[in-house]
Amino acid sequence: MTSNTFPPLANWAPTRDTLSQYAVAVGVVPRALAEPHPKWWHISLKVQENGAATDPIPHPNSSGVTFQLLMNLSTHTVDVSTSEADTRSLSMTEGLSSTEFGNRLLSMLGELGIEAEFDREKFENDDPRSYDPQAASAFGKVLFKTAQVLESHRSGLSGETGPIQLWPHNFDLAFEWFGTRLVPHGEGADALEIPSQINFGLAPGDSSHEETYYYSNPWPFEDSLTDHKLPGSARWFTESWQGTLLAYEDIVGDDAGEDTLAAYFRAVYDIASPLLNE
Repeated sequence: MTSNTFPPLANWAPTRDTLSQYAVAVGVVPRALAEPHPKWWHISLKVQENGAATDPIPHPNSSGVTFQLLMNLSTHTVDVSTSEADTRSLSMTEGLSSTEFGNRLLSMLGELGIEAEFDREKFENDDPRSYDPQAASAFGKVLFKTAQVLESHRSGLSGETGPIQLWPHNFDLAFEWFGTRLVPHGEGADALEIPSQINFGLAPGDSSHEETYYYSNPWPFEDSLTDHKLPGSARWFTESWQGTLLAYEDIVGDDAGEDTLAAYFRAVYDIASPLLNE
């Protein structure tokens, strides 16, 4: 296996769960202080080579100052830095429960004068946590390589797209493509017309599929989509949600892994987008 291939993620579930819990704690900060976005894009993280960071957030008590939080998967810390070069770091390797970690994070922010009504209930969980730096570093490489493939794919699509985002609540990385077809959603006075869409993303593993996987979800989902063949080992998935799935393990160590992933995303788009555009 060369350094340019996707690395294995063996036995990393405990670290995955810790990262997911800690990401929720990080996410309460932009939830409280960032400029709200109607699609909740303000709470997401953006992938960097060394991890994933919030967008710059206005400092609540210092006009003209911003700050960011970075889940640093190279140093295994959550780093807080302001536009005035004040910095603080909190280790993710000490086995802290989500409750302990979140409270320490908010205390660290308080040292920088960053205070607000944070929703601590979001991260309250007293289960002990474990963290394997090697597993976390490997997943950081997966995130970065995947974000590069997603960006290349996104740049080749016609129509409106959202940003590539790491979502704190599921710790999945994805972006949305929006079709021109409008779909009724809701009833009565709450009824809306929502653009059709396709999600393209990476999930670290969950109750629907225990191991890490790639997915793409056309919405609304038409049963006729499953008549189309997907490339390689990718398959239609309709057990607990409707879309497509490519197991991460199927591209690990493959020199053509990035091409395989790009071809999978493109195939779903080519199959589904004609049904989602008017």
